[in-house]
Amino acid sequence: MHILQPKHIKLNEKETEELLKKLNVSKAQLPKIFSSDAALPEGCSVGDIIKIERKSGEYFRIVV
Repeated sequence: MHILQPKHIKLNEKETEELLKKLNVSKAQLPKIFSSDAALPEGCSVGDIIKIERKSGEYFRIVV
């Protein structure tokens, strides 16, 4: 991972459930990130939710 690249974290099932409930959205409504993206952590598969930590805040993506 490059020093300028924001941190990408895979959420577990409990965190995913809490996030979707908090945001009142379904997985289909989240922005997408491709499974071939080089920034994804090891072990990510389609349907996983990724938290991206930037200085400006936290962002969430679903792996497609």
